[in-house]
Amino acid sequence: MIQLLAKSIRQYKKASILSALFVAFEVVLEVLIPLVMKDLIDKGIDLGDMQVILRLGGLLVLLALASLLLGALSGRFCAIASSGFARNLRHDLYHKVQDFSFSNIDKFSTAGIVTRLTTDVSNIQMAYMMLIRVAVRSPAMLAFSLFAAFRINNRLALVFFCVLPILAIGLGLIMYHAHPIFKGVFQTYDKMNTVVQENLRGFRVVKSFVREEHEIEKFSQVSSSIFQDFSRAEKLLAFNSPLMQFCMYSCMLLLSWFGARLIVAGGMTTGGLMTLITYTMQILMSLMMLSMIFMMLTISRASAERVAELLQEEPELGSRPGAEKEIPDGSVCFRNVSFSYSKEQERPCLQDIKLEIPSGATVGILGGTGSGKSTLVQLIPRLYDASRGQVLVGGKDVRDYDLESLRDAVAMVLQKNTLFSGSIRENLRWGDPEATEEEMIHACRLAQADAFIRQFPDGYDTHIEQGGVNVSGGQRQRLCIARALLKKPKILILDDSTSAVDTATDAQIRRAFREEIPHTTKFIIAQRISSVQDADIILVMDGGRLIAQGSHSQLLESCPIYREVYESQQKGDGDHAA
Repeated sequence: MIQLLAKSIRQYKKASILSALFVAFEVVLEVLIPLVMKDLIDKGIDLGDMQVILRLGGLLVLLALASLLLGALSGRFCAIASSGFARNLRHDLYHKVQDFSFSNIDKFSTAGIVTRLTTDVSNIQMAYMMLIRVAVRSPAMLAFSLFAAFRINNRLALVFFCVLPILAIGLGLIMYHAHPIFKGVFQTYDKMNTVVQENLRGFRVVKSFVREEHEIEKFSQVSSSIFQDFSRAEKLLAFNSPLMQFCMYSCMLLLSWFGARLIVAGGMTTGGLMTLITYTMQILMSLMMLSMIFMMLTISRASAERVAELLQEEPELGSRPGAEKEIPDGSVCFRNVSFSYSKEQERPCLQDIKLEIPSGATVGILGGTGSGKSTLVQLIPRLYDASRGQVLVGGKDVRDYDLESLRDAVAMVLQKNTLFSGSIRENLRWGDPEATEEEMIHACRLAQADAFIRQFPDGYDTHIEQGGVNVSGGQRQRLCIARALLKKPKILILDDSTSAVDTATDAQIRRAFREEIPHTTKFIIAQRISSVQDADIILVMDGGRLIAQGSHSQLLESCPIYREVYESQQKGDGDHAA
């Protein structure tokens, strides 16, 4: 795990090393200062030698200034290194997520990934900052101070070894019991992010159903759970401070007791005792800082494990070595295809699908909720891989194609239409970054979007809010269709993408498809039979099975389910007209 995370340091290794070196030199100077103070007291103040006092006093000032400069340089490089490490880590995580398949995203959940990219990375950044600065300073201070203390009086310095085991055992017990609590806290953070995301995305629904109190209660429960877990952990960590205080004052009392006896007996000078007490403070402060590092590491260990888990996750879908990059045409074939979203799922979402679609055909897909319509078309661009059987595009298995090339040849307008913050022009160019103005306008005309775009004061430069909340559902659907058409795909998939469009506009979009892109294979998932009745082939799905296929007239004669839906919709239209 540490080696995996350390790969994100990269260009900030130099800053990390310099920060550690400056800290080490700063510690050396801080250990020298008490030794100079000892000579100042014993050889200057006690003997009344003003020349020694001035000389050693000047040396103390120089050592203090040098220590200050080294500390400032160490802090500067530490800030650069820790911030850069966090930036690289976020970059690596985000880059990793871009290669994930839908199933990988489902495994971690959107909220879980967001928590890892924000809270967990921040915790790791704090831990790294302490590691390259405090974790170098504390052991160095401990070692140098102990060495200097033994040089002054080796018997008196043994006092330190009486309290170290007590401190080590206490800190170990605190860490052992606190780590599982912090690990659970970050899982609760995922739940909290889920609640917040759902609330913000469904803000209009919450308002329309007057469910604010319910949403507040949901958030309060998760927030209270985090509060309780953190309180438990902090109660354990709170024992750290009294434990440190006990060890520090015990050392000072023992040193003062034994030191005073040695001074009276002539075995030690006043300056020596003062220096030992100073080293006591330095040693115990370094131990206190070490305990802070242990606490931070306890908190960040859970975050590091979660981040490492995401970095180690392998995308379930990828391109084979030497994969084909050229897709000959838009023909599609399903050979005995079955699919399940998980291995534990008893009943597959798709069962034994056999289907042949020639290039350029228009395919309509009908079926009830959960019949497998969306799942079927998502296998074509390899958003998921078939559990059994083969999906062929252009006569070749989709797994033999380069994934980027395959998806570049397939344009999808998903059931949940998504627009990104930015102008209409920027959203359209997701389909083709190099598209000309004429190509954009042509695609929008095909999607029946050009007319309403020109009604906006800023036209194609109109700003779209995140998620497209400042345009209507029908406008959002038409913009997404235009964006897909700009790809000039060999296969176009519309997953219930005209549900918010009136029937007249729907008919105009379908007519434009027939006349303008006759060589593109078109899959149209719809609830209205009127949206697909002109298709070359209509597929009827039920319970993950393909129960019928044929033209509109053929299905009216041979498929009772299709006929029943058609008659109910015709009756509904008639009643509405009446």
